[in-house]
Amino acid sequence: MEKQTIKYLIKDYQKMAREIEYVQRDMEFDENANYILIGVRRAGKSYMMYQDIYCQILSGKISAERFVYLNFEDERLCGIKKEELNLIIESYQEMYGMEKPYIYFDKIQNIDGWEKFVRRLADMKYRIMVTGSNAKMLSSDIATTLGGRFIPRYVYPFSFHEFTKFYSIELNENWEYDHGKCVSVFNAFEQYFEYGGFSECYRLQNKIEYLNSLYQKILLGDIVQRHQIRNPRVFRLLGKKTAESIMQPVSLSRMKNIIQSTGDNVSFPLLKDYYDYMTDACLIFELPNMASRLAQRETIKKKYFIDNGILRVFLTDNISPMLENLVAVTLFRKFRSDEEPRLFYYNKGVEIDFCIPEEKLAIQVSVDISQSIDTYSREMSSLLKFLDANEEYSGLIITYNQEKVISTGNRDINVVPIWKWLLK
Repeated sequence: MEKQTIKYLIKDYQKMAREIEYVQRDMEFDENANYILIGVRRAGKSYMMYQDIYCQILSGKISAERFVYLNFEDERLCGIKKEELNLIIESYQEMYGMEKPYIYFDKIQNIDGWEKFVRRLADMKYRIMVTGSNAKMLSSDIATTLGGRFIPRYVYPFSFHEFTKFYSIELNENWEYDHGKCVSVFNAFEQYFEYGGFSECYRLQNKIEYLNSLYQKILLGDIVQRHQIRNPRVFRLLGKKTAESIMQPVSLSRMKNIIQSTGDNVSFPLLKDYYDYMTDACLIFELPNMASRLAQRETIKKKYFIDNGILRVFLTDNISPMLENLVAVTLFRKFRSDEEPRLFYYNKGVEIDFCIPEEKLAIQVSVDISQSIDTYSREMSSLLKFLDANEEYSGLIITYNQEKVISTGNRDINVVPIWKWLLK
């Protein structure tokens, strides 16, 4: 790799990063910490690097040229080896002097052995941010090599709050009591509910075409190709049946039978591996049953898609699973844990959609609890039975567009529309 090429790249990316149109996302970084950005494809990991660069320059903490951003999927970097990575630092110093630049390496997993170079820079007190393959970034080998020098940060598609900022909807204090503002917010929410938080599709006419293409890239590129899966048809079926099972715990036995009924054979260990691949690609996430024993928690879980836009590829005109999926995504973003789970569903005698032990909160999700006597009775009966058995818990019902307080006995149950709940 020639230094001349690297210098052109440094300059090109410096110009590009300063020209990006910014919408401030709801994530902040400590200027003294190093980060690994992890997340589903096209969620905005590169954009978060640009945002950090922009904030550092805007605040006056660094000059307009005191950073190196490189995307290792750029064909001009094709073929660079780990032994040549230090040429990047040498090239910058020849251009700008010996002051340490802020380092932003995008999709660096393309370089075998990158982690030792990055660790050395961290030891030399460079400030570094990297993105790459989720599976590789989270592997035990990488974690051991980096030795706690980097903080993992998960980047998700836009939240609804970020969506309103993208469309310049200003949410002033007490906006929820302004009828006109509520109409604007609700109209925006209907778009967000159906197409999710992948911002690249917002200005497209055919959003479903984009979302389907994105799903195929995740499926084929991030899962099938990376893990050298010989029968991608099984994976397509698994994704479809998982989407159709939103709201219900997914049994590995049931999925195994479904796949075998089509003529394909899959073992339990392989099926579990497949779900692990989908989780590593940040395509889905899983919630255990709070009432289950530890062994059962691993075999029967609820599974949700990381964004409603991806789920929309499979489901049409089916509000209930889309509603529950969006609530699950929002809670997962807040209570995610790579160690002990913090978010559950509950199924033992009664069914509760979401339980948050640290908040002592039980949540039911229903499109409209006044839709029928049966719906109201089912949701309230389960919730009240759970609350009677767990007196320290409070209850919440999230609907599509219904709001009230239900008083029963010594309990007040708040019923809140999801578009307001998302913004609180």
